[in-house]
Amino acid sequence: MRADLALLLVSLIWGSTFIVVKSAVVDMPVLLFLAVRFTFAALALAIIFGRRKSRPPLRHSLVGGVVTGFFLIMGYVLQTHGLAETTAAKTGFITGLYIPLVPILSALIYRKMPHVSEIAGVCLAFAGTALMTIDKDLLSINRGDLLVACATVLYACQIIAVGKFSKTCDIGWLSVLQIATGAVLAWITWGIVRPAGPVRWSSTVWFALGVTSLLCTAFSFSVQTWAQKYTTATRTALIFSTEPLFAWLTSYIAAGELLTVRAVAGAALILAGVVFAELKPRFGIPMRATKAVRSSSDIM
Repeated sequence: MRADLALLLVSLIWGSTFIVVKSAVVDMPVLLFLAVRFTFAALALAIIFGRRKSRPPLRHSLVGGVVTGFFLIMGYVLQTHGLAETTAAKTGFITGLYIPLVPILSALIYRKMPHVSEIAGVCLAFAGTALMTIDKDLLSINRGDLLVACATVLYACQIIAVGKFSKTCDIGWLSVLQIATGAVLAWITWGIVRPAGPVRWSSTVWFALGVTSLLCTAFSFSVQTWAQKYTTATRTALIFSTEPLFAWLTSYIAAGELLTVRAVAGAALILAGVVFAELKPRFGIPMRATKAVRSSSDIM
């Protein structure tokens, strides 16, 4: 339960700071913002975990950090480029596909199906996400949609990979290496792409970098890494589905933005999905994977 509450806190932080990031990227290209954000976060984590008196060997967490960091930052990069070529509504809907994708990939990789209550919760949460984000042009697919879809797969892989490596690696070093890998790849991507756009080191940018580096990145991804040692990837994805709710709540408080009736219904379904999975109805029995599913646990 503590792990699930910790993940809910992470979702709250990400959702409530969306408006801060949205304001900052007006003065700075998103890729550069990500590179600086991850660099500051990596330095902060390195200082915190590097000063421990009893430090496990760094090399034991190296593979896990590189793999999870790659999935994380490349997901950000692909989603950023995809958003430039499609609508925000479609981006939100396609990104929400990671909610059902995580249990599907987990079942294929580990030959272990999630609890029935978790599956039901995932279905409710995804239906709610669809109601909050779906748009009339959903069926028209363009290059941006495909990029966002690839990002969604990477986000799902990041959640699954963190769940795997957090069980065996040192949480501190895994967090440091994940964010450091993200910083390096973000700078490489920025150097290759060099997107056009203004770069103004305004007070808004510095405030957003401080909040997102320390709170949204260093703290939140460390908490995610710790929490997934004690909970499943499916529950993690399900809890993270509440992020749009907190984003809307922040927008409502800060800018008076209102939800439509359909979006309110979607928000209710997301909450119902999380609650349903947490309660674990008595009839929910873990489902067994069939022998026909080939084991591929070594992939991650």
